[in-house]
Parts: sequence; structure tokens; C-alpha cells
Amino acid sequence: MTSHEGSLLRSVRVLTRKWPDDPHWEFDAVRLGVDAHGHWVGVPKGTWLSKPAKGFTATADHVVLLPHDGWWVATLYGHDPERPMDVYVDMTTPCVWSDDQTTVTCVDLDLDVIQDVDGTVRIDDEDEFADHQVRFGYPRDVIAGAEASCAEVFSALTSRTGAFDGVALEWLARLRAKL
Repeated sequence: MTSHEGSLLRSVRVLTRKWPDDPHWEFDAVRLGVDAHGHWVGVPKGTWLSKPAKGFTATADHVVLLPHDGWWVATLYGHDPERPMDVYVDMTTPCVWSDDQTTVTCVDLDLDVIQDVDGTVRIDDEDEFADHQVRFGYPRDVIAGAEASCAEVFSALTSRTGAFDGVALEWLARLRAKL
């Protein structure tokens, strides 16, 4: 695990959008560091997460991986008994950071890969993804990026490789050490 030590305590605003640029989920997180997989941010239990007309308070500490170039964003919970699931991966456009690195934005493309608490890995919202391709006119490269990343994430999550090999537990421990 490597990190940029000077940025460990900085807050990061995570903004997700819906195609092409409508408000969606947003929240504040704690910058934890960067490794080969991407930028890791922590979300402590009690953090407010919201989107237009809806919000909730996080019931468990979790970390979010914002990959360097990937078409996805992963939320990983570890083993907290209050976790809603183990892993939730949104297929998104690649993350774009503000010049000062205090805000990161991506567009949620509906398609998700989820690992439930019982270990089951599944793809979710394929119907919504298909509907929105037509309704919102997703460009072909966006559709291809989401589909390819969904297959890659599903494979990595089921085989527990790459960013899903347990490394998130180290980042989660780092978050808890900061609290």
C-alpha cells in the first residue's frame, strides 16, 4: 500500500451524475491514499449520502475505490455486521478530478456488480442500463466501456483478484485508525 502522505486527512467531495450531467449521489469522504488500483477514500459510519429528494446515513464504515482509468467505482464494506452488502460496484464513466484534487466526478451508467453479505456475486440493473441506452442516447463507446468493465469487475470479484483480493481491508483499517 502506498499513499501521498500529505493528503491523508484531506476531504474529498464525491459527485456522481446521471447521463449526461444530472445530479445523483454525492458525499464527503476522507482521502486515504493511492495505490496501483486507484484513489482510496473512506466513508465513516454516520456520513450523510444524498441525491436529489433522497438521502441516508451510512450504517457502516466503508471505503470507495476510484480507479485511475476504469469505468467503475467500487464501494467495499469489509466485515462490519451492519454492512448492507460486501461490495457494490457502479459502472461509471472514468473519474475526473478537480485541479485541486478536492472533488471527483463520474457519471453512473446504471449497471452494477454486487457482492451480497452471503458472498453471492450478481449483476444488477441490466434492464435499466438497456432502457437508458435508448432513452438517453448513450454513445456506443460509453455502452462498450460499461459492458466491458462490468464483465471485468464480475470476473475479478468472483475470483477475488485485483482490487477485490482483500486489499480494501487494509484501507478500511487505515480509515478506522483515523477516526
